[in-house]
Amino acid sequence: MILYGERNPAPNPRRVRIFIAEKGVDLPETQVQMRRREHKSDEHRARNSLGQLPTLVLDDGSAISESVSICRYLESVYPDPPLFGRDGKEAALVDMWIRRIEFQLMTPVGMFWRHAHPLTAALLTQFKDFGESNREAYERSCLWLDRELASGGPFIAGEQFGMADIVALTTIDFATFTGLEVPDQATALRAWREQVSARPSASANS
Repeated sequence: MILYGERNPAPNPRRVRIFIAEKGVDLPETQVQMRRREHKSDEHRARNSLGQLPTLVLDDGSAISESVSICRYLESVYPDPPLFGRDGKEAALVDMWIRRIEFQLMTPVGMFWRHAHPLTAALLTQFKDFGESNREAYERSCLWLDRELASGGPFIAGEQFGMADIVALTTIDFATFTGLEVPDQATALRAWREQVSARPSASANS
């Protein structure tokens, strides 16, 4: 297998790096440099028609894209420790939380990154007022997640560290890179972030 990805701060390739580090799997990552637009090259589009990262090319030449899908496949190959839940209920909760994080947190982060950050200004037409409006949406989502963690936890989907935590951590860390901060009053979320950031996997190939 060959994993194609990019270094930090790219959040989606980082999800896979953290996942394989938690599994203890040696899967080297071939770098595709986004700032040089290598992910939009004909060579990479032959692997992923959308020209996105990460992409996992299997031994038979087929390719899997989308970070969560790649991790699901790797979970089937390397089941221990389980990061998508240990039974049907846990798996459903992990799925639920992944979707919630992506919709509630990653959406405003992505819109801010696309429409308000100077690094993306040369790549597309920006609507900066709309981009800036996502600061408030991100803060609201952080406070929502803070309340959920305060009443549950210690991890996003319950008692076990898993893929939902990986998705949340990479989203929040990328948000910080773009200039969006977790509100000071989100104490449970801040404590969770400190806890999962201390795991060795969080700094894998950073």
